[in-house]
Amino acid sequence: MKIVVAIDSFKGSLSSIEAGSAAKSGIERAGLADVTVMPLADGGEGTTEALVEGLGGTYVSAVVTGPLGGSVNAVYGILGDGRTAVMEMARASGIMLVDRKKLDPSKATTYGVGEMILDAAGRGCREFIVGIGGSATTDGGAGMLQALGFEITDEKGENIRPGIRDLDRIADITPKNVPKVLKECHFSIACDVKNPLCGENGAVWIYGPQKGVREEEKDIFDRKMKHFADKTQEYTGADHRTAPGAGAAGGLGYAFLSYLPNAELKSGIDIVLEAVGLEQELKDADLVITGEGRLDHQTAMGKAPVGVARLAKKYGVKVFAFAGSVSRDASECNSAGIDAFFPIVRGVTTLEEAMDPENAKENMALSVEQVFRAVGILS
Repeated sequence: MKIVVAIDSFKGSLSSIEAGSAAKSGIERAGLADVTVMPLADGGEGTTEALVEGLGGTYVSAVVTGPLGGSVNAVYGILGDGRTAVMEMARASGIMLVDRKKLDPSKATTYGVGEMILDAAGRGCREFIVGIGGSATTDGGAGMLQALGFEITDEKGENIRPGIRDLDRIADITPKNVPKVLKECHFSIACDVKNPLCGENGAVWIYGPQKGVREEEKDIFDRKMKHFADKTQEYTGADHRTAPGAGAAGGLGYAFLSYLPNAELKSGIDIVLEAVGLEQELKDADLVITGEGRLDHQTAMGKAPVGVARLAKKYGVKVFAFAGSVSRDASECNSAGIDAFFPIVRGVTTLEEAMDPENAKENMALSVEQVFRAVGILS
């Protein structure tokens, strides 16, 4: 029996590979040995770690500009092929880098994201997997573009200032200092939101408030974003402002689509599954094991375990899921392709005890072992 294990991280407890290895241990205790462990993530937090650890990559640090200026140490990964960089924009321009009391969307910039990309390109990377969740910014990606060498200037020929505040003053956009190497780069942008750039469903109105945009600023800032889109259309000849995901990360999705010809916005889980080659492993598999820290109705709405299940069903493979906790509405996961799911916590315990990494590993191994002893009996 060939068993493939692809479990998402248990946030704050186990990485994807740690959870998968614990499950493998349990399967082997039950006397089954043909087990393949693969990394899993949904394109958001933890994606870099999952792919670096699972695909033999290395971590790299780059000192870049933070969301409100100053310097931050942005960590990203380079996979074993030496050509693929995995990064999360939040490491450079994320909301977690800013004190909530100091959030300032008028000034928050994605400049550091561009610096991180250039750092990776300078190390030989030509393929980029970029997660764009958790941003502190609403600058339409203008800061990233400036870092990449685009000159974005006002009527006086002066560079616009960081943030959204000067987007309505843009008079000219030129690729004066864009390095030629960017034309060789392909960008897979992990984006699971469908919002356009502008309007009542756009970046400012929907996501601006959590980044500090006040009610009276929404219309003002949205007009600034529309002006940036107009000038971008003049420069590129294309209009991506209504594209699904253009409004992601304060318009960063729009900047990738509009200015980087080899960029595409895709579901985060689809990008990860493609990167790790899970489909190839599933073609001759008998059973796949997946899971995450908490299994509930949101899992069924397209989170990583359901992405695995969807792919498994393409080849008629049965799917078991294991989770730290299981909610009452988790039964919706059965309709989404997970044939059976199991909580791993054994007995009454505190959250702290359950999330202790060593406890979590042993709980995973013990639970998986018992399930697969049953599988062995019934086989």
